[in-house]
Amino acid sequence: MTIIGIGNILQKDDGLGVYAASYLSQNFTFDPAVNIVNGGVQGINLFNYFLEGDPILILDAIELEDDPASIYAIPAQELAGYGLNSGGAHEIGVIQALDMLELQGYEIPETMLIGIIPQHVTFEIALSKTIKDAFEGYISVVLQYLKKKGIEAAPTSSKVSLQEIIDRANDPSGVMT
Repeated sequence: MTIIGIGNILQKDDGLGVYAASYLSQNFTFDPAVNIVNGGVQGINLFNYFLEGDPILILDAIELEDDPASIYAIPAQELAGYGLNSGGAHEIGVIQALDMLELQGYEIPETMLIGIIPQHVTFEIALSKTIKDAFEGYISVVLQYLKKKGIEAAPTSSKVSLQEIIDRANDPSGVMT
């Protein structure tokens, strides 16, 4: 399984998927192992991950008419119908990658999006209080999905907080993993 966190950390809640991928990679080990990718705003450049044929889990903030912090699990076949462009090109790129697979005759790998409705998408490296408060619940949904797929998550011995991950993103000398 490949987990891809997508979003723009420069646009507040839009960066949720990137923060979630980093949080998972720093706080859990998985059995069997999973590949966790910081997809950022790479969009269509993530095409090769879809070509590998492994199941894919996409983590992202999604723009739907619902209350902020509402969580959705959307299978790949339904992604095109949700209008997932929340102001960045990364969602369109992911949908185009799926369309390109189909047009080239490749089978679309089992792909699920676990998305959360953002509170604020604005130019700031942070998460809104609403999304921060919902973050542990979001991670819980991701871990439950992985468990249903036969992937066990074990917490690491030292926990890295969401705030530490956000702070690293704000530190020009820090490295976001």
